Amino acid sequence: MRISAKTKFCVIIGDPVGHSLSPAMHNAAYRHLGIDDKYVYLAANAKVTDVGKIVTAMKVMDNFHALTCTVPHKIEVMRYLDWIDPIAKKIGAVNSVVKENGILKGFNTDWLGAIIPLEKMINLKNKKVALLGAGGAARAIVYGLKIKGAEVTILNRTVAKAEKLAVEFRCRFSSLENEKIIGQSDIVVNSTTVGMKDGRLPIKTGNIKADQIVFDVVYGKKETSFLKEAEKRGAKTISGLEMLLYQGVAQFELYTGKKAPLSIMKNVLKKL
Repeated sequence: MRISAKTKFCVIIGDPVGHSLSPAMHNAAYRHLGIDDKYVYLAANAKVTDVGKIVTAMKVMDNFHALTCTVPHKIEVMRYLDWIDPIAKKIGAVNSVVKENGILKGFNTDWLGAIIPLEKMINLKNKKVALLGAGGAARAIVYGLKIKGAEVTILNRTVAKAEKLAVEFRCRFSSLENEKIIGQSDIVVNSTTVGMKDGRLPIKTGNIKADQIVFDVVYGKKETSFLKEAEKRGAKTISGLEMLLYQGVAQFELYTGKKAPLSIMKNVLKKL
């Protein structure tokens, strides 16, 4: 890479963030387009209590151009921004911050990362979706599903949290223990972080069927245990790498103003 004092840097923060494949994906795209002298993409672990300090640093550092937020920072970062895109405001979570003329603007590309892979496989209108989790990622996914006409039920270990999100987005809710809903759904989406660090499953997989689509937003170099179990039962599966790719494509274009080289970004993720 051709980094200089003029190079703008983009940083992904999370806790944890060491597993992130975003730097490799974005930097490969910069190199392909010949703009690796203008942008570099980095990762930094950060506690949620330090998000405000990071945003302050972004405001005062000329070359600090963009900030990507992953778990658990997508909601916290909103408190410190100058402007938030209406879609991100509706979702209630920001995963992409870009500085334009000193103004920090927040966006959400996660919903595109979830919806694009699903729509490549199925028409979402009137489809029954069991969405596991009620955090920042779930907010983006339920937004996308609802605008596409899907019937969503939010399942969460803390039912009160599921209820709060369901009321906001006008959909159903229940406990993660409600296995009946899993069996009645066309699509099951895991938006929790369960399985990120180990082989745990977010739910029991006994009710997953061959005619379902199972989507796990958790990703890694190996397929998650949840997707392996779903495949054993004949279900079609979508890896979290797909969400990473398509939210990253939208993010790349926000950060650079250039058309993202989709095939290059996809190939990088396949090789990692």
